Amino acid sequence: MPHARPTLVAGVDSSTQSTKVVVCDASTGEVVRTGRAPHPDGSEVHPDRWWEAFTNATAGGLLDDVAAIAVGGQQHGMCALDEVGAVVRDALLWNDTRSAQASRDLLGELGGAATWVERTGSVPVPSFTVTKVRWLAENEPANAARVAEVVLPHDWLTGQILKQGNAFREYVTDRGDASGTGYFSTAEGTYLLDIQELALGHGFVTPRVLGPSEEAGRTDTGVIVGPGTGDNAAAALGLGLRAGDAAVSLGTSGAVFADHSLPVRDLTGHVAGFASATGGHLPLVCTLNAARVLTAAARLLGTDLTGLDHLALSASPGAGGLTLLPYLDGERTPNLPDATGTLGGLTRSNATPENLARAAVEGMLANLVAGVQDLRRLGIPVARILLIGGASASAAVRAIAPDLFGVPVAIPAAGEYVGLGAARQAAWVLSGADQPPDWKVRIEETLEPTGQLGGLDVLDRYEALRSTLHGA
Repeated sequence: MPHARPTLVAGVDSSTQSTKVVVCDASTGEVVRTGRAPHPDGSEVHPDRWWEAFTNATAGGLLDDVAAIAVGGQQHGMCALDEVGAVVRDALLWNDTRSAQASRDLLGELGGAATWVERTGSVPVPSFTVTKVRWLAENEPANAARVAEVVLPHDWLTGQILKQGNAFREYVTDRGDASGTGYFSTAEGTYLLDIQELALGHGFVTPRVLGPSEEAGRTDTGVIVGPGTGDNAAAALGLGLRAGDAAVSLGTSGAVFADHSLPVRDLTGHVAGFASATGGHLPLVCTLNAARVLTAAARLLGTDLTGLDHLALSASPGAGGLTLLPYLDGERTPNLPDATGTLGGLTRSNATPENLARAAVEGMLANLVAGVQDLRRLGIPVARILLIGGASASAAVRAIAPDLFGVPVAIPAAGEYVGLGAARQAAWVLSGADQPPDWKVRIEETLEPTGQLGGLDVLDRYEALRSTLHGA
C-alpha cells in the first residue's frame, strides 16, 4: 500500500537580514523544503519589505499543502501604526542604538534598575521597544502623535498572513516576544499601561497575547496560523533545550539563553528576564557582536573566514597575550552603546596575523562566556552548551569554545532553528496537544574541553580589560 502523505507545517524566521521558511513533517520535524529571501541592510526598514521577502521566499508553491504556519521574528523592533493601521515610519530594529539616551532617561524616571526588574523582569537597554518609543516621542513628535498602536516584527508579519483572507481581527503576539518590549510584565503576563504612557506621552494599543499553542486564526485557504514568538524563544523551541543546557547563538548578534521554570531578576541588567514560547521563562543575555567580529578581522587581515580559521589555529592559546574586547558595534551586554573595540596587550613580539586572528575568535567567545557566567550567577545550571548560528561552523570557534566555556559543547546539525521552532509551534497548535511534538535534534558532534590552561588566562585578561576600559 502507498505511504500516507505527511501532514506539513511551516515555520518562518523573519530575521534582521532575511526571511527564511522551512516546511516540515508535523510528526517528525523533518525538513522537506525551504525558501529564503533577503531584507534590506540597516537598522530601520519599512515593514512592507518583510512581506515582500516572505512572498519571495514562499514563491513557487513552497506552502502548498501546508496545514499550519507560525512566525519567529527578530525581537524588539518598533512597528508604529496609526489609527487606521498604516505604518507611521520605518520600523526601528533591535540593533538601532539611537535610543541610548532614552534608555538612560527611562531607567531613572521609573525609579532605577530595581523597579524595572521587579515590574518587567529586565532593565531597559537601547534595543528594547520601550526606548525606541521614547526616542520617537522626543525626536519626531508629529509622528509620535499619530501612533495609535505598536506591534513587533513577528506580530506584524503574522497579521499580514492573516490578512490574506478574512481572518484578521487584530494583531496578536505571545509572551515570549511581548516580554522584550519593556512595557510587559513577564511574571504577571500583562501590559504595563503606565510605562507605555511614560514612554510615548499617551497610551497605545498593543497586540493581544495568545497562549503558547493558541490559534491566531486561519487563512482563507484554511491554513491554521500560530501565535508565533521572538527569534530566541523560537530557537529554544527548535532546539528542545533541556535542564542544564544553554544555547549560544553566534549570528549577527550573540545570545546565551536557557529554558527555566522560574522568572529571574538581574539588577545588573545583563540577564533579561524574558518569557519562553512554551509558557515558562527564557533568561537571556544578548550581545551586539558575534559573527561580524570574525568577518571584520578577516577583512583587516586581507583574508576570508577560512583563512582566518587557519591563522587562528596556527597561534598558541591566549594569542601571545593579545586580547580583543570586541565591541565593534557598541555593545548591549554590558550596556555600552557608544563603546568601540579595543585591542589590549599588544607588543612587538605578539603582533602577528596569527595572534590577531586568534584574539578575534577568543574575544568574541569570551563575550558569550561572560553571558554563561551571568546565568550561573542567577542559579541557572549550565552543564552543556548547544552552539548554533553561522559562526558555529568556524573550525577555530569549534576548537577554542570548549576550553573557554569549560563544559562540553554540542554542535547540532546545521539548521534554521528559529524557523524550526516556529514550525514546531505550528505543529503544536495543529495537534491541540498539551505539549509540543517531540522532534529529535541531531547532534553533529560533541566537543570536550581539553584542559588547556590558556582558557582561564584568556578569560582573566578579557575581564581585566573590560573592567579597566569600561568599568563593566
